[in-house]
Amino acid sequence: MFINRKIIKDLFQLLLLFSFILLLSKNAIAGQFKVTRVYDGDSITCVGNSVTIKVRLVGIDAPETSKKKNTPGQPYSQQAKKALAGLMLNKTVEIKGYGLDKYNRVLGEIFIDGKNVNLEMIKRGMAESYKGKPASGFNAESYLEAEKEAKSALKGMWSLKEKYISPKEWRTMQKEN
Repeated sequence: MFINRKIIKDLFQLLLLFSFILLLSKNAIAGQFKVTRVYDGDSITCVGNSVTIKVRLVGIDAPETSKKKNTPGQPYSQQAKKALAGLMLNKTVEIKGYGLDKYNRVLGEIFIDGKNVNLEMIKRGMAESYKGKPASGFNAESYLEAEKEAKSALKGMWSLKEKYISPKEWRTMQKEN
């Protein structure tokens, strides 16, 4: 029986992806990946080991970019996206996985040379700590502390003071409109 090499390659990649997802659901360091795309201040695409994955940075919530053309996003959404891109686009990163979110993205902490990028986004005032249900096994203590410090120093989005709206509230307001 003749089996197409492309089918074998596709099956192999699917097996790799499945194995990778199982590994990440165990809160493991997943290895090295190159960041190929930054969607916004808390979502990226990475490639490694012949697998492409989408990653939602665990523990943070960045201002929302617009989903509609010619419509502005939330204040600081573009700055957050640019900050994240500056930190990791086209760089090799380590991912510590915490399972998958409801959109089947990997929930991950991203590290470059041992530096926690998720935490760095909060320290710069480009994201707040995530206010929803935390990922299993994730400890948000350092994230909450970093948020307090960035907020009191009025860094990034915190400079908006009382005009600041959390990404969670922003998403709710957009659904209502």
